[in-house]
Amino acid sequence: MRLSFPARRLIGMVLVCLMQVARAQDLPSVELSAAEEAEVQAMVLPVPKAWVGDFEGMRERRLVRILVPYSKTFYAVDRGRQLGIAYEIGKGLEAWLNTKYPYQRKSLRWNVLFIPVARDELLPKLVEGVGDIAAGGLTITGKRLETVDFSAPFASGVREALVTGPGSSPLARLEDLAGMEVTVRQSSSYFEHLTELNEKFKAQGLAPVKIKLADENLESEDLLEMVNVGLVNAIVVDRYIADSWKVVLRDLLIHDAFYLRDDSQLAWAIRKGSPKFKEVLAGFAKTHKIGTAFGNSIRNKYVTNSKELHNATTEEELRRFAELVTLFEKHAGTYDFDYLMLMAQGYQESQLDQKARSHRGAVGVMQLLPSTAADPKVGVQEIDKSADRNIEAGSKYLRLIADTYLDDPALTPMNRTLMSFAAYNAGPGNLRKFRRLAEKSGLDKNVWFGNVEHAAARIVGRETVDYVGNIYKYYVAYKLSLEKVRLKAKR
Repeated sequence: MRLSFPARRLIGMVLVCLMQVARAQDLPSVELSAAEEAEVQAMVLPVPKAWVGDFEGMRERRLVRILVPYSKTFYAVDRGRQLGIAYEIGKGLEAWLNTKYPYQRKSLRWNVLFIPVARDELLPKLVEGVGDIAAGGLTITGKRLETVDFSAPFASGVREALVTGPGSSPLARLEDLAGMEVTVRQSSSYFEHLTELNEKFKAQGLAPVKIKLADENLESEDLLEMVNVGLVNAIVVDRYIADSWKVVLRDLLIHDAFYLRDDSQLAWAIRKGSPKFKEVLAGFAKTHKIGTAFGNSIRNKYVTNSKELHNATTEEELRRFAELVTLFEKHAGTYDFDYLMLMAQGYQESQLDQKARSHRGAVGVMQLLPSTAADPKVGVQEIDKSADRNIEAGSKYLRLIADTYLDDPALTPMNRTLMSFAAYNAGPGNLRKFRRLAEKSGLDKNVWFGNVEHAAARIVGRETVDYVGNIYKYYVAYKLSLEKVRLKAKR
């Protein structure tokens, strides 16, 4: 019997609904299948064991290992494609070594391996022998020279500039920094130089700069994004980085009336006791530093687009925060999450807007599909009509992910939450692959930043990495805003 068009359409709609329910109910197994394991294995990049030595030892191994921070400017991976300033220079070194120091057997060639590590682990891992070079826009400083050596500089006369955001006024002199709050990473040269400046201010009877320590997981471009939308008051960053990102972060105010330093040198860090390697790298720098055709060609090449970071602490956004905070506190308490982390996710998903709708059919603050919320494992109805139910469904689904796929006592609460966010965005099936690939690649499967995020970028690209990164930045912003409110209340 031939069915009428309305009947066929009705059956089709029913089948779609059934498939949506099936997809919601059929969460993937906690363990990878044989096919998934093979897929991950094919992507593994084995990391050599720690080794300490000079150039001749590297020649015997035919390998130079470069430690890099995961950074949109210096080193990133997008679906297996490596990119960034540090990557380009490292590949330049590989080509140069094969030309200048070739092997007699043409089948043997030099190889450069990039090993991503956290920014504050660059120098410790270098000393341990995990890598032979630490790259990533490092400034030569007296404190760093106590533990490592440096190659010949790739850039000299680098200026460390103060950068502020929208609504700020130009500053005329260095002394205007007295009493001002400036955010920097403790591992950065900026922290070292601000500390030195405070000693000078003390001798002059001036108030010290209020140094606010940034999370070590935040790179300079992350802090620039936060300054651009007013999440952070002021930062210090190398002028060339600020200049590159000014193209897309248009509300930055770069203060050029003075600089924290205007004579910094950027170079690769190497282990002490490597005189031959230092000599070799001096030859490489001559033809690859800023001012050469190679150096100039990559200087401003890498400005990677990511999802726009909104200002989560403007007056309007804080009004939304105040309206929803009790709901987030309630459901975070029920499902054992940090309520600020959940709010940060809600902001990333919808800017805390219950009216938000996506083309995929996701609704509300937490941008969840109604079919997922209605699944018996979540069991929350009408998430399109109530922010309370929407946040409850999102929190409960996140808890389902955490309990099913991240029931590992080795995970800290923070990393369990960050990885739950990754699964919320990319799917729990991909999360299993992320952690497995990280583990097989010599990274820590229980740490998101600097570890599992690298595997995520290789498997699904930058979207999930940026998603989790933005949530973390909003979380930091909320914490900073609450700290300021509490300080004002005490006065």
